[in-house]
Amino acid sequence: MAASPADRRHTPPAVLVVGIVIALLLGIVIGLWVQGKIADTSSGTSSAESVDIGFAQDMSVHHGQAVEMSSLALVNATDPAIRTLAFDVVTTQQSQIGMMQGWLTLWDRPARSSGGYMEWMPMPSVSMDHSMPGMSTAQSDAEATAVSMPGMATSAELAELRALTGPAFEIRYLQLLLRHHQGGIPMAQYAADNAALPAVTNLARQIAVTQQAESTALQNLLADRDAQPIPMN
Repeated sequence: MAASPADRRHTPPAVLVVGIVIALLLGIVIGLWVQGKIADTSSGTSSAESVDIGFAQDMSVHHGQAVEMSSLALVNATDPAIRTLAFDVVTTQQSQIGMMQGWLTLWDRPARSSGGYMEWMPMPSVSMDHSMPGMSTAQSDAEATAVSMPGMATSAELAELRALTGPAFEIRYLQLLLRHHQGGIPMAQYAADNAALPAVTNLARQIAVTQQAESTALQNLLADRDAQPIPMN
């Protein structure tokens, strides 16, 4: 039988003290457990070149461009199917960026790699010197990122996308995002197979599965417009 309000008002002080102590001990136990999980996570990523860290850093950058392009599509596209796809990309990938950046903060690692991209997984070597006469440092960095990370659009391609409108914009967005996904899927698959931490492998698998499905949708949307995918850069 539940205690009446009068009974609760007359609870002996000793019982209240015991309750407070139990709550305090429970909080300490939970805190120690969380601290232990954090320590386990940190020790699992002690190498600055680990798959977990490299994937979180590079996929954050990769996702960032997909969010940028899809944000443009939310403004410029008129087809409801494209707008829905773009909204899904923005919301899903922005959330995943937050998750990966949270891990990097927890691991006391920088948001972006201080060295080159893609050093955490095998891929054909790509020269990082892509600067051209008259190109600013920011433009040069953007080009290097695009060339050294699979599927990324160059600054020129992004400028072209921003300048397009109507059906031409929609086709170019679909082409760039499809290539972007096709470049990101192998990154996610490698992390799913080789990352040390379950949280990282689970996210990587989720990214691979989602982008495979979205790639099929992108191919269908291009076919509906008699447009072809563009080759991998």
